[in-house]
Amino acid sequence: MPGFEHSTQEWQRLDAAHFLHPFTDFQALAAKGSRVITRGENIYLWDSEGHKIFDAMSGLWCVNVGYGQPALIEAATAQLSTLAFYNAFFQTTTPPAVALAHKLAQVSPPSFQHVFFSGSGSEGNDTVVRLVRRYWDLQGQPQRHTIISRFNAYHGSTMAGASLGGMTDMHAQGGLPIPGIVHIDQPYYVQHGRPGEDRDDFGVRAAQWLEAKILEVGPDKVAAFIGEPVQGAGGVIIPPDSYWPEIQRICRKYGILLVSDEVICGFGRTGHWFGCERFGFEPDLMTFAKGVTSGYIPLGGVLVGERVARVLIEQGGEFAHGYTYSGHPVACAVGLANLELIERLGLVEQVHSDTGPYLAAQFEALAAHPLVAEAETCGFMGAIRLVKRKAQGDAPAEPFDPKLSVGMVCRGHCFGNGLIMRAVGDRMIIAPPLVMTRAQIDELVGLIRRCLDLTLADLQARGWI
Repeated sequence: MPGFEHSTQEWQRLDAAHFLHPFTDFQALAAKGSRVITRGENIYLWDSEGHKIFDAMSGLWCVNVGYGQPALIEAATAQLSTLAFYNAFFQTTTPPAVALAHKLAQVSPPSFQHVFFSGSGSEGNDTVVRLVRRYWDLQGQPQRHTIISRFNAYHGSTMAGASLGGMTDMHAQGGLPIPGIVHIDQPYYVQHGRPGEDRDDFGVRAAQWLEAKILEVGPDKVAAFIGEPVQGAGGVIIPPDSYWPEIQRICRKYGILLVSDEVICGFGRTGHWFGCERFGFEPDLMTFAKGVTSGYIPLGGVLVGERVARVLIEQGGEFAHGYTYSGHPVACAVGLANLELIERLGLVEQVHSDTGPYLAAQFEALAAHPLVAEAETCGFMGAIRLVKRKAQGDAPAEPFDPKLSVGMVCRGHCFGNGLIMRAVGDRMIIAPPLVMTRAQIDELVGLIRRCLDLTLADLQARGWI
């Protein structure tokens, strides 16, 4: 690329001197040096040293259609040449924003006909807080202010988004959560299941933690419940199929709004357009981002169901909220091209009935490895749990001491062998591009197995097993 011909060492020096990375120990990174990514094509990346890398995380859960898609590049270029920017304030709109809003209404469940655009999922979830509380104000119930979320959930990094999330490390910094947000336990069977308890029975019991929290706070004070269909950054926590229908029943019983955070699960990731469709529930609001443009341009927003939209439109007056880049014309043009490409390639159907089941079968076979307690997928999301000793008879699997950071040891072997696989504690997770073929699934599983073997040998050499 013209003007960017530095050596790897020079890029690393400039990076350490000027670039503060997200979720990073700045001092440690400066001492080690960043990995410099220079090119992407299909599901692969190349770094500044020429190493080819299998991107099993779709960038950051977002590059659903893979890298280098001409249709998206051309859409951005054409819109930049026509109208690079105009805002959605001053009672003004642009054709790409309108066209994308219309397209989103077409691919979403029927109750979703309105969209509020943001620049990211974090901003989208901030918008959810504003929308939910505005809705109840207009309904004459301003005391319905509290939003319930889950521990180990991720809903963004802004003050409201990080508060909605339930990650203790984030709450330890910045005085979080903000008032009016409370949490219940996550539906993670390994953590909370009882001996001999059926997974579906556990799913119902886990959902009932929501009802207990509603009664604790007071039903007349609860505004909404928010959750990811599958908890992504929390480690790909896939709930039992019984969980979400019971959550919906409880929300309807008490009249509270149900919010599905589809930032990761949307746009084909679960083998459906949206994760709520995979798990059989009907939310009132859906946050989206990432896969809406396949990460080519930043864009996010909230799909607003008719229950909320009708109140905002007919009773609301001015909604005092918005962003400079709400409905950015270039981002919306790329989003429209991206959704049309997903349709043209049949990616949702492909993940649902072909490559998704094939990935599940190949991935679940990794459970035979000595380090793996279980391997599970949901569409094109998957996780394996690393353990010191596998379950035997009635004895459960024995975990590693968390202080050993075994997941990070495994991640190091992945990175060293051309595979991007994320570590969340001792859960190794994937979310590959939806364009991945069966042959590439075989390649991926072969790489994972090799990295597990290297990790096992490494742990044995350290005396940890």
